[in-house]
Order: sequence, then structure tokens, then C-alpha cells
Amino acid sequence: MSRFSTILENIPEIGRYILLGSVIFYISFLFPDSVKFKYQYGPSQTWAYDDLEAPFDFAIKKTEATIEEEKQRLRSSFSPYYRYDSDIASIQKKQFSQELKDIIVDFDQDPLYEGITKNAAKYEAYGLRLLDQIYKKGIIELDISHPKEDGNYKINVIYPTSTEQLRIVKLFTPQTAYDFVTDSLPFSGLEAARILLSPLENALKSNIQFQPEFTENKYNEVINSQVVTSKGMVPKGTVIVTRNGVITDTIYQQLESLKAEYVNRISKNKSSTLIFFGYLLLTSLILGVYMAYLKTNALNVYLSFRQLTFMLMWIVLYSTVVYLLVRTEMMSLYALPFCLAPIIISNFYSARLALFTHIVIILIASFLSPLGYEFTFIQVLVGIVAVLSNVQTRYSSKFFLSIFYLLIVYQLTYFGLSLIKEGTIQGIEWSAHGWLFLNAFLTLLAYPLVPLLEKIFGFTSDITLVELSDLNHPLLKELSLKAPGTFQHSLQVGNLAEPAATHIGANALLVKVAALYHDIGKMAAPDYYIENQNKVSPHDKLSYLESAEMIIQHVTEGLKMAKKASLPKVIIDFIASHHGTTRTEFFYRKYLEENPNIEVDESKFRYPGPNPKSKEETILMIADSLEAATKSLKEKTEASINDLTDKIIAGKITQGQFVDSQLTFDELAACTAIFKKVLKSIHHVRIEYPEEKKEA
Repeated sequence: MSRFSTILENIPEIGRYILLGSVIFYISFLFPDSVKFKYQYGPSQTWAYDDLEAPFDFAIKKTEATIEEEKQRLRSSFSPYYRYDSDIASIQKKQFSQELKDIIVDFDQDPLYEGITKNAAKYEAYGLRLLDQIYKKGIIELDISHPKEDGNYKINVIYPTSTEQLRIVKLFTPQTAYDFVTDSLPFSGLEAARILLSPLENALKSNIQFQPEFTENKYNEVINSQVVTSKGMVPKGTVIVTRNGVITDTIYQQLESLKAEYVNRISKNKSSTLIFFGYLLLTSLILGVYMAYLKTNALNVYLSFRQLTFMLMWIVLYSTVVYLLVRTEMMSLYALPFCLAPIIISNFYSARLALFTHIVIILIASFLSPLGYEFTFIQVLVGIVAVLSNVQTRYSSKFFLSIFYLLIVYQLTYFGLSLIKEGTIQGIEWSAHGWLFLNAFLTLLAYPLVPLLEKIFGFTSDITLVELSDLNHPLLKELSLKAPGTFQHSLQVGNLAEPAATHIGANALLVKVAALYHDIGKMAAPDYYIENQNKVSPHDKLSYLESAEMIIQHVTEGLKMAKKASLPKVIIDFIASHHGTTRTEFFYRKYLEENPNIEVDESKFRYPGPNPKSKEETILMIADSLEAATKSLKEKTEASINDLTDKIIAGKITQGQFVDSQLTFDELAACTAIFKKVLKSIHHVRIEYPEEKKEA
């Protein structure tokens, strides 16, 4: 067991209640503080409630699609806002003058360009006049979202003292301004007008600039003033929909409008404290029922702080993730792998506990989810399929096949619900099928999570059990070499116990693996056990009390070896309980015969226990005794095997070895029949037919 799980196991019992209370309060704070509309409905569905009358006057809201269409129509005709910057012209003209002077200086020493230097002022004056004409009209750099090709496209230009609406054809763009310069220079009358082209081009800069924030504010003002979100009124007392009536698009919109108005009106007078108390009460009821289930059907989980933490962890984890996904809308809730929990839990516990935990998770998630009953229906149904399919991670091929089945059920269930809801294939939200595919893909995380959680919480998964069943495991290898008779006995006990466990639905793999290790303590002194002896017995040199101590010692030695080899706790429990608190009957009776007048301390002849608790531990105890006892039968007939089996089991019951066992009397009877059948098969006992008796 890991250090973390050991710490959890040692927390006082009061910690269980503190843990439960903390979980309840935490989850309750995740719920919304707004009221909920008390009806669930959808387009084209049948109204499942009584006739609904309008409880007050309310406006019929337009659909989001209609409102969005009106907004887009207004946006297409809306003129964006640009600001005229008067400072840019003066800055650019100074830049032009400086660049022109630098160019003319280069011609000072060249007699061929004497006319340019003498008329420098004329060149500068002409260039400045061109810039004045261009900047007076304005240069605009159109935003990428505005049509450049449409010369009649209108914009609003904000000047220092006024705002004017202009067609963009009335303004220069950087390209048309440059074209204006190149077209004007040939008519300047200047000898070398081309020297003006470069400084003029560099001086052209947009002085009419887009104002996105100002434009958006103005657009919102237009939207708020011109877009009407409602269309007509529903007077108080008007029948909106009748019982079993079909919810048409018109009725659906009226219901949506009533819902919005209802929430709005109630929210004004709502009490956040009462809403929180309501969610707290519901969460307490759900988790209270869950704890009651654990106490009556999974007591080992209820009593173990470590195991209880593991169970409640899933509820908290899914509640938190659902809350975050609803708040952030980063992905659909249909992508959340809810089946991950029952798959992992069923690898450590029963399918019934896995399903019950899954239902509790979905009940709480349905309060946090806005998806309605479809979400709850899908998740519960697929969870049932996950449990029934017995998804075991130890078989990779079966595991992946089971996940594929879950995906098919997800897709078909959502498709069927969509047909009921929409009534047409065209109305189905196909993107949800993609989210469901992601859901199935994320469920594959169960494969690596099982061994990880096994280490963290100190569990034992089937994967670990399969590894322990390898006969090349160091302990088993050592057992086969040091105590070959014990090794063969362990194999036979496993063969005897496994079919009995399978027949009653217990963990057959666990009991088979436990059988391999239950007698490893005999390696400490293998010659003291009859299955490893030849003709000479070391017990001949010991007293009966010493012999009993040596025999009992294999349990304590086995526990030491198991802990040293870091065997799982569940296997160690089998080593401790496979003899329960029974006596070493042979040596005890011999000691009584030898010392008839001495008061015997019976505890010295008893195994330390404890008695078996689980069904698997009980089955192993019986199988161990039966396998050893049948070897002592002189004649292995059907009658002798049946009598011996009944005698040994009755003896265990008489000695109170099954008082703590979870095995029922019906299951014990079923196991007894299997034991008899397997023992007869092992010892090749033939059924005696009446004809054979007559011939004999």
C-alpha cells in the first residue's frame, strides 16, 4: 500500500463526516444562484404538462436568428467613422521640404543642373501646392473590412468642428494620390520636375484614419435604437399551449419569452441564500442516499477513509469540470467522458457500486448542465452499457472493443433523441456527434489511469493480479524450488476455488492468485509440512505443542514474506485469514491424549486469524481445507468426497469461521456443489450406474 493511502486509512472516523460535509458544501457553491424555469420543453415536442396560461402580460421575443439578421442588415448599411488629422499635412510638408533640399544640394556643383539650384524655391513651392491640394481633400487608408472597389461606399469623416458623410470616391487613397502627383508633374513648367517625385511620394500619408472603437459604439447606439427585440404581446390568462399539444415554432418562442420574463421577474425578488439552501438540500439528499448505499452494500468502502475519498473524488471532479465547461463554453459537455468513472471503479469494485456512483455523478451534473433531460438520459443509458459490458482494462483488445460499443450507443442514442426533438434530419446538430467521438476517445484514458490510481490509493487491479499470477514471479519461483509439494497444493487450491468463485459472481481471478501465495510462509521450513516430506518427518523430534507452533508459524512467516515482497494488501489478507482461527486439530488432540490431566491453553494451538470476511477469502479457506483433506482419503469415491466436503464445511460453520463472512448460505450451498464436482473431476471419480452395481 502506498504511503498516501496509509495516511488516509489512519484518519479518525470523524474525518469521514468532515469529508462528506466538505464535499456537499463545495458542490453546492458550484450551482448557479439564479432560479430555474419549472418546465422542460423543446421544438416539435409534445407538451407534457397541464394547459399553460400566461401568468402575466409579457412580450414575445424575436428569435436570436431574426435579431441577428436585422443587425446584419443595419451593419451592411451603416457608415463607419474615420477621423481627419490636420497635423499630418504640416508634418509631411516639412518632411518634403527637407528631402527636396537634400536632393538639390547634390546638384550644386554640377553646371548641367544650374537651373535647378537657382529655381529651388519654385520647385519647393510647386510641391507644397500639390501636397496642399491632396491633404485638403484627404488621403484615406480604408480598413480591410470596408469595400475598396465600391467608390460610392460612404464613410463618416470626423473633422475638428463637424462630421460629414462622404463617398470614398471623393477622397484620395495612397495610390490615387500618387497617381495625381505623377500626372501633375509634366504640367508644372519646371525643367526637371521629376526630382520632386521621390520626396512627394514619401510625403504621402493617410490623414483620414479609421476609428474602430468609436464606430462600434455608434453602431451599438443604432442597434439599441432601431432593433426591436420583441414582436407583439401575450395578455395574462392567454392559453399558450394545451396538454399533449405539439410545440410549434410560434409556441416555442412564446415559451422562451415567458421563461425569460419569469426568470427576470423572479430574480428581482429572489433570495440567493434560499436558492443556495435548495441546492444544498438536494446535494445532501443525493449524497446522503449514496452514503446509505455504501453503508448497506459496500461497508468496506464506507468504513475506509481511503476508499471513501476515492469514491467522492469522482463526484467532486466531475462537478468541477462540468461547472468550468458551462462557464467557459470551451467545449460541449457531450465531450466529457462520464463513463470513465464507472469503468475505473468497476476494475476495483463491483459493477453495482460503479453504476450507483455513475448515477449520483449524473444527477449532480444534470443540475449544473443546461442541456436538459436529453443529457441525463444519454449519460445514464451509456453508463449502464459501460457497466454491463464489463470493461476490463487487463484485456486490451476487449477494452478497445468495449469503448467502440460505447461510442455506437452514444451516437445512436443522440441521433434518436434528435429525431424526436427536431422531427427532421436537417435539424439535427451534427457537431454534437463529433463531441461524442471525442468523449469515447477520452474514455480510453481509463487504460493508463487504472494502474496510476492503483498505486495512489493502494488498490489492486486485474492488471496487477495477472502479473502476480505469472509462475515466474520471484516468490512463486522460490516456492516451487524450496517447497514443490506446497507449490502443487497451491495450484490445486486455485483450480478448486476459481470455478466456485466464478459460479457465484465473486472475483475468480483474485481468489486464484491468492491461492498461489497463501502458503508461501511454508518456505521458511518446508520439511515440516506433509506435502513436502518424503518418509522422515521432523515432527518426530518435537513435542505436539512445538509442532503446532511450527505449523501455525507458516501464516506469520507468510505475512512477513508478503510484506517484504510488497504484495498487495488484499493478497496479504488471504494469507492471514486462510486458516481463520481454527485449531491445528491433529496436534491438539494428540496433546490432549498425552496430557489428559493438564488444563490445555487452547490458544497455543489456534491460528492467529482473522476469520475470512470477503466471499473470496471464505472460498479460499474451504478450498484449502478440502484439497488437503481429500488427499488423506483411502478410497476417493463419489460418496466419500461428498461426505468429506459436507463434514469440513459443517465443521467450519460450527467453529464460527464464517461469522464475519459476506458469503450467504445460498452462495455457500452453490459453492459446495461446485467443490464436489471439481474434486470428483480432479480425482477421476466415475459415477456408478445402476447397471454397473448389478454386474458387480
